[in-house]
Amino acid sequence: MAVTESKIRKAYMTHIMEHGNEPASIYAFAKSLKMAEKEFYDHFNSFEQIEKAIWKAYFVETLEQIQKEEVYSGYSIREKLLAFHYTLIEALKEDRSFLLKSYQKMAKPIASKTPKILDGAKSAFLAYAGELMMEGRETREVENRPVPQIMQRYPDMIWMATKSVIDFWMTDESKSFEKSDTMIEKVVNTMMDWIGKSPLDSLFDLGKFMYQNGKGLAMK
Repeated sequence: MAVTESKIRKAYMTHIMEHGNEPASIYAFAKSLKMAEKEFYDHFNSFEQIEKAIWKAYFVETLEQIQKEEVYSGYSIREKLLAFHYTLIEALKEDRSFLLKSYQKMAKPIASKTPKILDGAKSAFLAYAGELMMEGRETREVENRPVPQIMQRYPDMIWMATKSVIDFWMTDESKSFEKSDTMIEKVVNTMMDWIGKSPLDSLFDLGKFMYQNGKGLAMK
């Protein structure tokens, strides 16, 4: 039976969890899978590439899982982001021992700078967040602000928030990671309050209207 990328990922994770470190060499790892080293390189070039693929798979599979739910299409942007983060953390719980080892190698907090291991996950998430922002502008859940450069950064801001959730979860010692659930709710609500319509937007709209109509606010 041919060895697939999925099997390589799972075997690598199992090795890390059982031995606490990477395999001694790609040759030794390939041999344990009963495959030639040459065949391994048809899928990955290094152990780091395997870890990148593992992290990306969590994000891609989370998106696939929530999007196939019938109720998902009727969710607001806030609800979609909540669903994503809750589902992602549930998936990460399955392999926490491996992920803690992977996280140890990253410069922390990862919220401040994306580690190379998360490059694939970042690309998948930014594409998703970009789609949500476009949808949000149509539904007016995301405010159309006069500075496009700021709006273009919304997906990156949400990505940073997602990384902050992962940072928190990695050190969460609460029962069933209950505090991480609270963190998710607060992070998503804060992001939506930031990108949605705020009192400052209303004030700006009023000032713009009065300026365009030759009026001003007289303060005494």
